[in-house]
Formats: sequence, C-alpha cells, structure tokens
Amino acid sequence: MAASSPTPGGGLGAILAAGDRDYLIRNSGEQVKISSIEGDTVAIYFSASWCPPCQRFTPKLIEAYKELTSHGKSFEVIFVSGDQDEEAFNAYFAKMPWLAVPFSDSEGRKSLDERFEVNGIPHLVFLDAKTGEVLTDEGVEFVSEYGIEAYPFTTERINELKEQEKAAKDNQTIHSVLATPNRNYVISNTGEKVPIVDLEGKYVGICFVVNGYPPVEEFTPVLAKIYAKLKEVGEKFEVVAVSLDSDEESFNNSFSSMPWLAIPQGDKMCQKLVSYFELSDLPTLVLIGPDGKTLSSNIADIINEHGLDAWEGFPFNAEKLEILAEKAKAKAASQTLESLLVTGDVDFVIGKDGAKVPVAELVGKTVLLYFSAKWCGPCRAFLPTLVDVYNKIKEKNSDFEIVFVSSDRDQSSFDDFFSGMPWLAIPLEDERKAYLKKKFKIRGIPSLVAIGPDGKTVNTDAKTSLAVHGADAFPFTDERIQELEKKIEEMAKGWPEKLKHELHEHELMLIRRPRPYGCDGCEEMGTSWSYNCAECDFDLHTKCALGEEKKGEEVNGQEHAAAPAGYVCEGDVCRKA
Repeated sequence: MAASSPTPGGGLGAILAAGDRDYLIRNSGEQVKISSIEGDTVAIYFSASWCPPCQRFTPKLIEAYKELTSHGKSFEVIFVSGDQDEEAFNAYFAKMPWLAVPFSDSEGRKSLDERFEVNGIPHLVFLDAKTGEVLTDEGVEFVSEYGIEAYPFTTERINELKEQEKAAKDNQTIHSVLATPNRNYVISNTGEKVPIVDLEGKYVGICFVVNGYPPVEEFTPVLAKIYAKLKEVGEKFEVVAVSLDSDEESFNNSFSSMPWLAIPQGDKMCQKLVSYFELSDLPTLVLIGPDGKTLSSNIADIINEHGLDAWEGFPFNAEKLEILAEKAKAKAASQTLESLLVTGDVDFVIGKDGAKVPVAELVGKTVLLYFSAKWCGPCRAFLPTLVDVYNKIKEKNSDFEIVFVSSDRDQSSFDDFFSGMPWLAIPLEDERKAYLKKKFKIRGIPSLVAIGPDGKTVNTDAKTSLAVHGADAFPFTDERIQELEKKIEEMAKGWPEKLKHELHEHELMLIRRPRPYGCDGCEEMGTSWSYNCAECDFDLHTKCALGEEKKGEEVNGQEHAAAPAGYVCEGDVCRKA
C-alpha cells in the first residue's frame, strides 16, 4: 500500500490545471472550474474504453460513486482517458457520472500519467482535495475489495477494515460467510430459498464459478459426481456457488446444471468473498467445517488430481489425504497403456482419415502423449521439430509412437492441425482427453508425456528432454537423460569459457544451469549449460552460441488463431490463466 505522501506542487488546482485550462468537463459538455470542486476526497481515474479490465472495473466505481454521493459523502472522481480518439472517449465518458480532463488536452493527460507513474490501467489514485496529498494509489484494489466501506480511502481506514476482516475470520460462522443484513438464505437452481440455518453443522464447499471459463467447466461435472456420491453415502455435505458472472443470463446458464445451492447473482457478498478468501485461482473450492471455520482454502486441486476417487478422501483431513495418496500410488504402480487409453468400449485411437487403430497395437511401445492445439502459437512453432524427431526415432525404432491429445475448439481446426502430423490421435470429442489432462496435470501446451513399454510413466516433461537432446532422448527415461547429460559434461570441457555473439552486445559466460531456461536465440527451452549474460538475463544454448544448427523456428504461413478463454500464451508455452 502506498503511504500517504504530499504531491509536489500544492493542492488540486496545481495538479489538474494545465496551461490556460482551469476547468474540467462533464459528459454534457459543461465546464466545471477546478476551484469549485467540492469534495474532501478526490479520485483520479486512469482508464480507457478499449481495456477489458477497465470495462469490468468502471461499473463497480460508478456504483460506489453513486452510493457515496447519495449518502452525502464528500467525494469526486476525475477521469483521465487513455483512449485513442475522441469518439471512443465520448462514448465511454457518456456512461460516467463524474468529471474528466478534456480529451483535447493531450499534454495535460500525459502530464498526469507521468506525475502518478501510471504503468497500467485501470489505475485509481485517491487524493486529499485540500492538500493534494496522495492517500493511496491502490484505489482499484480497495474499491474492488471493500466498495464504499473503504471511504475515505485513507491508510487508516483500510487498516481498520483489515482488522475487522481478521476479527471476522477469528469468529467465523457459516452465517458470517454467507449471510448479509438483508438476506439470510441461499437459493437452489429452481429459485427455492434455502435458509442458511439449514447449513449449520454441515461441511460446506464454497465454489467460485464463472460461466464459460474452461477450467471451471471441466471441474464442475467432476464435483457434481462427488457431490452426488457423498449425498448417497449420507455425508453432511453441501456446496454453495459464488458466481463471478457480471450478468444474470450467464449466471443462469452455469447454475442451471449445478445440483447445489448458490448466493443470488449480483449479491455484493460474492465480491466480498473474493477478497475474504483471497481468491487467486479458478477453480477454487473452499471447505468450511461443521463449526463454521475454514478447513481448507482450496480442495479443488485434490479433486483435479484424484478425480471421482477424491470422494474417498472426504473431509480431506491429513489421515484421509494419506489414504488417497496411497491409493494413487498403488494405481500408478498398476498403470498400463490400456488403463490410460481404454475407456469402456472405446479401445482405439485414430490415424489419418479417421481409421481406428486398436490401443492393443501400441502395447509394448514407448508412447508420447502430445498435448497441443492449432490455436497455440508455441505449439505450431514446435510441431516441425517434433515431426523431425519423430521421423528420426522411427527410422531406428519401430517400437515408438506419438498420440495427439488436442485442445482445439472445433473439428476443422483439429483436422487441419492433425493433417500435418504423421502419428495417431485421440478423437476431438472424446472424454479420455479430459482424463489425461487431469492425470498428468497439464497446465500448459505444448506438453509431452512419455509412457514406457510397460505402460508406466517415464517422463512427464519429455518436451524439454526432446528440445535439448533431440532424437537422442529416446526412450526418454531418467537413465537415458542422465547418460546424455554426462556426455554433455564431457563435451563442455572443450567449450570456451567466454565468447562474443552477434545476438548480444556483452560477453557471454558458460555456466551450469540447475533448472530449465529459455534460449534467446532459437526461443526453445534448454537445460544443463548456457552461454549467459548475467547483467541482461540473456541466454543462448551452447549449440546456438557455437554456431550449430538452430531448431524450432516459427513456421511461415501458419494461420494465426487467438488463445481461447482461460489460456495465456507466453514464450514457448500456452498456459491456463
């Protein structure tokens, strides 16, 4: 939190006036003298219509502004636009009930950006209107977490709220978590009001949900099965959904398929619980005990790891989790290729033109499970390297195969991407894909998991092994990788300790790398050794630094596709956000 500090240059007039301009404007076009602004607290709001986070935050700020002014609080907001043209500014400002720096005053807007060191938007700075003192530059966080309760947005008030929050956690009950002064119930998806008192003495899962967000949509059906199983065996367990959807239609779409309860859509308690439980990931399932106290801040990871079997770990205490871990260990020890790739009557993968290839024909081979998608730029860049390695391995080893596990969104994309692969695949609309992603905890693509001839997992990061050692990494076991590392250690003795390279201005030092790193030359991952500039955090593979053939460069002519909701592409991987 930024400490209160005086703003250079005096009061509000010195901050907001620029050149001959001594006024601000309303969205009606009315000019308002800066000297006439009434308000003990003034917020300067840096925002833009093109910015999605701004689009989500602005309605919250409008609601807080209207509530504060309707209650007679001395408060004003001043909008500083980051829009590219006046038409966009006008359309965005038309929704705002406060003042703005005129869009035409680009120098004035730029000066405010620099004065308050705005590096990202939305950005909200609260000032003491009389002195120009900065109360906090973390206004977006405070309004999002506390709403109007944070007024007048001073350090003292925020500390007071944090103390209240701590006291509430110390004395937490199921009522303090779910109820408000005006609501003592939750709802079913049929609209029935269920008194919160009915949840006393039960284990309650607080499940944060967003309609259309892939990780949540994958998690919810598994939780529903566990919920049904626990009900079936008579456990006192309930789930209450906390929707983060911004509209009722989205809420209804997701809630209609949930067999449990929910806080009504749009209830302010939903946003408060985000702060209260320090939500940082989705899916999140907080477990509340029969006494109303929090037992776990998130058991979603346990459910994602163990799937339907997770119900046997209820209520997820240390003893039950140990039982789950032992069961998982036994399951891994008995793993076969059939247990991974055969489900019911579905006992095949597909080749070109949809030809069915029995899983039985892959038994006894080393199999790479290739998690990838056409929309993923790093996947498209990696594919030529993988095809090259595949062909080299197949020339010498017939007991090798790759199976494509797609994250594509439609059949056309799947077909187009798969057409460039000389191996096999799991069909696009196949439930085995979700199982494999969960089992191997695939958080980013492209990923390669190596299964040995006996059906056991031998390498969950075969992509790195392949990127560093190429076809020599086969069969991707620890023993083989260690053998290759020893060879590299011997080779390293003949490499220069220092060198200059055309890709970097400083001298590069040969260093041992205990963890994987990204090469700034070919943009692939590396391990073991690199030529490094510590000053610039610059690295080159030894093969790149010493002038050997570069691999894995972006393929020209590939159609660009945006990552779907829930994924962010950075460097050589697309990860779940």
